[in-house]
Amino acid sequence: MGAISITMIDGEGREVTIADASEGESLMEAARRNGVSGIIAECGGACSCATCHVYVDPDWFDVVGEPDEVEEDMLDMVDDIRRPTSRLSCQIALTRALDGLSVEVAPEL
Repeated sequence: MGAISITMIDGEGREVTIADASEGESLMEAARRNGVSGIIAECGGACSCATCHVYVDPDWFDVVGEPDEVEEDMLDMVDDIRRPTSRLSCQIALTRALDGLSVEVAPEL
């Protein structure tokens, strides 16, 4: 089975490759464990803030999927920087299907 690989553009514009993500962990957990700049995650993954906001690469959005209603409410808090592919990284559960995923960290408010 092997690790899941993810490419992130961090909060400072640097490309960061996470080569050791595990199936079942959230994208936010993998990003924090790897020190990705801009993933603050004040709520620790409880979907009660928007400090782990990312833009999913459009080529990957259908695989990642749409946010649920609770996540939509949190994303409404960042409407001024929201994009059609916005997601909260704490709500993206990593699976083998996401191996190679590419995302960009949204700017901090």
